[in-house]
Amino acid sequence: MTEAIRIYLPWLLSAITIWMTLLAGNLHRNAWLVGLGNQLLWLIWIVVTGTWGLIPLNVALWIVYGRNHLKWARR
Repeated sequence: MTEAIRIYLPWLLSAITIWMTLLAGNLHRNAWLVGLGNQLLWLIWIVVTGTWGLIPLNVALWIVYGRNHLKWARR
């Protein structure tokens, strides 16, 4: 299972990131929720592969996407 996550999850992560970026560009309200879900998948990949140097980016994107979602929800 770990090997499958290591090999195949980056493909899903890439697809979701592209989709979320398109949603945000179209001002879709749920874009940032998709991004938050994607960050959870990124965190799983980081832990499984031991790429600990990506943790700061993951944490920063949790904060940014959460902030953006809250700001957009008030509009």
